[in-house]
Amino acid sequence: MTPIIAIRPPKGCDATIALAKSMNLPIEGHPLFTIAPRDWIGPPPECLDALLIGSSNAIEQAGAKLADYRDKPVHAVGEASAAAARAAGLTIASIGHGGLQGVLDALPEGDHRLLRLAGEVHVPLQRPQGVSIELCVVYAAEPAPMPGALVTTLRGGALVLLHSAEAARHLASECARLSIDISRISIAALGPRILEATGDGWAKAKAAPQPRDRALLALVREMWQE
Repeated sequence: MTPIIAIRPPKGCDATIALAKSMNLPIEGHPLFTIAPRDWIGPPPECLDALLIGSSNAIEQAGAKLADYRDKPVHAVGEASAAAARAAGLTIASIGHGGLQGVLDALPEGDHRLLRLAGEVHVPLQRPQGVSIELCVVYAAEPAPMPGALVTTLRGGALVLLHSAEAARHLASECARLSIDISRISIAALGPRILEATGDGWAKAKAAPQPRDRALLALVREMWQE
């Protein structure tokens, strides 16, 4: 059978593999990124109403400065980021189910002063009326060279999961550097923006109907069984 490969950073990769196992999908983890903190200085807490979190990494890599905002509720992109916020002693104001823009769009009408803790590469957002957002970069997903075991696997053909546009570009770059024939590799992307970043020439390339791991894995099952 065609190998199924997840290349996201280690903690997220482990979560994807665990969910895949519950769905009887055999996925190999080959993380091509490491998560590293970045120094940051946030605005005075009294100037904010809440935190906006698009990844559990934003909570886990924010460091000691996060304590300055411990009394601010969190608008989280999903269950994983909400769980990280709770583990850090923060309260949850809302949890999204379809991307960070959906979290913003679901805010009640009125003024909201938000601090967005994010990675160096982050999705641009459209601010609804009355919403202000202060952005602080607190971590980066640093690309790593492709290990030899993954090179060997990809040369024989594989189905690769992509969770970010950055991952799509890095995979394409590494395949080009190592002269890996991408016409033997199929792509399952978490969303259309990620799919667009993969470029052309892959055996197959499809996007999940919703930006959620379960929807992505359902797509993977369909592609794997074709």
